[in-house]
Amino acid sequence: MRGMRFLAALLFSVFIGVSVPAQWWKVETGRLDTNLRGVSVVRPEHAKGISAVVVWASGSNGVILKSIDEGKTWQRLHVAGGEALDFRGVVAFNASAAYVMSSGQGEKSRIYKTIDGGETWNLQYTDKRKEFFLDTIACLTETHCFALGDPMDGRFLLLSTTDGEFWGPLLTPSMPAALPAEGAFAASNTCLFISGEEIFFGTGGPAARVFHSSDSGHTWTVVETPIAHGNASSGIFSIARTKQNEIVVVGGNYEDPEQTVAVAAYSLDGGKSWQLSAQQPSGYRSSVACNGDAQCVAVGPNGEDVSNGKLAAAIWKRADALDLNAAAMLDSRHGWAVGPKGTIVRYIDHRSLHRTTQRDLPHPASPLPDK
Repeated sequence: MRGMRFLAALLFSVFIGVSVPAQWWKVETGRLDTNLRGVSVVRPEHAKGISAVVVWASGSNGVILKSIDEGKTWQRLHVAGGEALDFRGVVAFNASAAYVMSSGQGEKSRIYKTIDGGETWNLQYTDKRKEFFLDTIACLTETHCFALGDPMDGRFLLLSTTDGEFWGPLLTPSMPAALPAEGAFAASNTCLFISGEEIFFGTGGPAARVFHSSDSGHTWTVVETPIAHGNASSGIFSIARTKQNEIVVVGGNYEDPEQTVAVAAYSLDGGKSWQLSAQQPSGYRSSVACNGDAQCVAVGPNGEDVSNGKLAAAIWKRADALDLNAAAMLDSRHGWAVGPKGTIVRYIDHRSLHRTTQRDLPHPASPLPDK
């Protein structure tokens, strides 16, 4: 839907470090003319000469960034002919191989892949039809990936590749029809979650629904959730799963970011039923990420929240006041988030700390490379 498609208009007046110093996130860098919405964190296996966690980020104005030393230095990458694209999604596997996805009407939505660290990019998929609009990309392996697009011909578009080269629409005759004006949000590349043969994605607009397939997209169910909905700016923006197999969704209304009602919900039965979190996040949240240590983080324009424990999605606690769009976590020590003005921050696990120490405070953001 049009209101969801042009999320570049999400320009909120929340600035880094205005009133509350970062306690759970360390600002690594910023001051680049881009609104970063994609982030991918990977631990390379058997990568020659690379032992550190690798971080990729992407955003508007054709920006793609990569760090092979856990954020100490960054390299800006360029896609030929993609200088004006809005790269809303990135999925990386190591320092060499990654996909990026741009969002926009028709040919502005594209999927590229690199296998040489971003030196060259191969355009793998696009579509000239004006209804074509990609929202998110996710992968099981380097060769098996999915991309979700807004509805075409009455159903959500789901693209797939099984060889890492050729993409095509997945045949989904059993997928329930989309509601009039229902769509997905291209806000953080996290409204689609895949694991094994399971596929989940969240929607917004007239309803906040979760579509689910347990057999790689052959059969589908859909369930309404209690997340805020009813207009083009509200619904589910992000979906994740915890260590305890809770399915977590966050969202709200991006035009009313301070609203704290019906922002987060969770399911304990694989998405069949949903309940609102007992203690909600502190406003609209565009992304949720969970690590393997029973902890989740949710980020948005007016701050961040964390949730821990047996029901990791039930109680959210305010953490910071940074303006962020998307988050990704490997474990309690390796988490990253990105936001407007080229902001990139690193997660700090404070559960074992009783007070903020000087080393946890954000240092002045250093400029990212502009070439």
